Amino acid sequence: MTQTPTRTDFDQYMVPNYAPQKAIPVRGEGSRLWDQEGKEYIDFAGGIAVNSLGHCHPVLVNALKEQADKLWHLSNVYTNEPALKLARSLVERTFADKVYLCSSGGEANEAALKLARRWAHDTHGEHKHRIVSFTQSFHGRTFFTVSVGGQPKYSQGFGPVPGGIVHGEFNNLDSVRDLIDGDTCAVMVEPMQGEGGIIPADPAFLQGLRELCDQHDALLVFDEVQTGVGRSGSLYAYMDYGITPDILTSAKSLGGGFPVGAMLTTDRIAPAMGIGTHGSTYGGNALASAVALAAIEHIDTPEVLEGVKRRHDLFREHLEAINRKHGVFQEIRGMGLLVGAEMSPAYQGRAKDILPLAIDEGVMALVAGPSVLRMAPSLVIPEADIAEGMARLERAIARMVAAQ
Repeated sequence: MTQTPTRTDFDQYMVPNYAPQKAIPVRGEGSRLWDQEGKEYIDFAGGIAVNSLGHCHPVLVNALKEQADKLWHLSNVYTNEPALKLARSLVERTFADKVYLCSSGGEANEAALKLARRWAHDTHGEHKHRIVSFTQSFHGRTFFTVSVGGQPKYSQGFGPVPGGIVHGEFNNLDSVRDLIDGDTCAVMVEPMQGEGGIIPADPAFLQGLRELCDQHDALLVFDEVQTGVGRSGSLYAYMDYGITPDILTSAKSLGGGFPVGAMLTTDRIAPAMGIGTHGSTYGGNALASAVALAAIEHIDTPEVLEGVKRRHDLFREHLEAINRKHGVFQEIRGMGLLVGAEMSPAYQGRAKDILPLAIDEGVMALVAGPSVLRMAPSLVIPEADIAEGMARLERAIARMVAAQ
């Protein structure tokens, strides 16, 4: 086909589960993108916290090209060197003893939930199957993960949801005490709720979850799909809190833009996922594993991780300056380079109104619910790009305010 695709082709040929912006990016370099007309954008969206090193970072491009000339895909009948190297690297850098590789965060969470139930079944019996999660949480789009996620809008209309799932209130430990008992197999939590509004967990809340899980021999599962691989300013957010989970899930930034996911666990729990209990056709794919290994080795350095924390302060300073001028935010929060700005009462529900105006001004951003503007840029975004992107964002916000 020689014709140039347009935005109308999406409406004609693709299932309408997304509503993409009109601009179609065709090229990226670092934290900048260019669309079909050659217009430039500064990328504060980062592919929803995926493009951890920006676009076409040479470390990732070189890893992909080198592996592409060697081996792409086998199957899980065989293993491959990049997958083994990635698994070893993840084990050596974290609490984990064992790794399961897959293709996405949803798959990683599905595997974590199945492992938790299988471990409890094999260790304690069929009665120990209940899963505790939290309202406004998000864990993926498989039917199991949207059911565990605490946003009913994602599971409504698809029939009866799986049983044995209950939801407490995030950052409210008493609500969990009322739900957890001897039938509980796992508590699944995000160290910072992402889709739920960029809300960091209170340290005492996570410590309390750890203690409750220990008391009831339940597994503590950290969903670090969005917070992991440098996004928080540490390799994983559990390290910031000093609280170790039994299972951790990782994706998004792990591949720097290449689809890959991982579930990490311990020698105590891993044997429950024996031969034939679970699988992923593309999990441990040689291409994905090679890129992910390059990404994690580059990110897990003092230079990058300390830079994330410094850039967080810059984002906060710029957003506070915008707010002093326009009064559109009531709170700016987050960790590292996952930053949320909650709209003030006068602008509740209007975070999404900023996005098309921002596109017009040449900057890409996100929302986390109707009232939180979200930014999840490259972990190595140049400080000059932060300043220019914020200037463009300020112009977009000024236009929204003027039209009020």
